[in-house]
Amino acid sequence: MSQENEQRLRFRDAMASLSAAVNIVTTDGPAGRCGITATAVCSVTDTPPTLLVCINRNSAMNPVFQENRRLCVNVLNHEQELMARHFAGMTGVSMEDRFRLEEWQLGALGQPVLRNTLASLEGEIEQIQSIGTHQMYLVQIKQIALSEVGNGLIYFKRNFHSVIHQMAVPA
Repeated sequence: MSQENEQRLRFRDAMASLSAAVNIVTTDGPAGRCGITATAVCSVTDTPPTLLVCINRNSAMNPVFQENRRLCVNVLNHEQELMARHFAGMTGVSMEDRFRLEEWQLGALGQPVLRNTLASLEGEIEQIQSIGTHQMYLVQIKQIALSEVGNGLIYFKRNFHSVIHQMAVPA
């Protein structure tokens, strides 16, 4: 094995130790409707509210996101693991059928918003950069929906895990 390939595999193993929130990133518009499970999502700034979303360049979703120029990051709760698996392509369910499985609604920007998520953030793609194997989307958030209840879903060591929010007990 080449040193470069060994370094790539070691990097991937290291990143498996970096727990990350599980999201379904969706889009709808002139290029059609699609979605993908993503953990490479992070906050960039709160003024203006901006997220970074990274998607593998080999994904067939990239041209759809790029033409539609809008998307929604749906932050999943711990009960939505099966949806994460569907949108990760782990179950063989077609894209069309994925949007029939649970309750979806159109958000203020016309993007698919999954009900009962911890948060849904709709925005406009402001910049796209290619780095290595991924496309990086800088998304200015225009609409935010938050839930007051629910527990998190993370991806850690190549598997899904629930994050239970413990309420502090008064002493």
